[in-house]
Amino acid sequence: MKSITYVRGDATQPQGEGPKIIAHVCNDIGRWGKGFVVALSKRSRKPEQAFHDWFAERKNNDYGLGAVQFVPIEPQLWVANMIGQHKIKVKGDDGTPPVRYAAIEAALAKVGDKSLELGASVHMPRIGCGLAGGQWELIEPLISQQLSQRGIEVVVYDWD
Repeated sequence: MKSITYVRGDATQPQGEGPKIIAHVCNDIGRWGKGFVVALSKRSRKPEQAFHDWFAERKNNDYGLGAVQFVPIEPQLWVANMIGQHKIKVKGDDGTPPVRYAAIEAALAKVGDKSLELGASVHMPRIGCGLAGGQWELIEPLISQQLSQRGIEVVVYDWD
């Protein structure tokens, strides 16, 4: 088992050697344009374009809560577009934030499988805790269970 490493920095510029996956949470309604994805799109337009294509073809693919799309942006770097947010409103009519913990857990399991296949470390901001309205104390154990406990190196970036 590996522990989660916390660093100050930019999750779009992952540190370290070897293959890497940048994981982040997307919504289930095909919207891209606020939060971490803005910085990600400045790094590469490929994840955004792939996300929009994936959404447009959703009747013919696995797009939905818990799904993951892996987008190569460099020879040793992939972005994992994880669908872990239902809609985009900060609070729904019943006061529930858009974060969906079960979907994030399912997506992280897929990221773990891909990481083991590639021999890649996983890098992320505090997923699900920004616009999705999630609580880190609920998400961190999911990361530990689905990644760290499987021997995968995880780096979480806190932006200054």
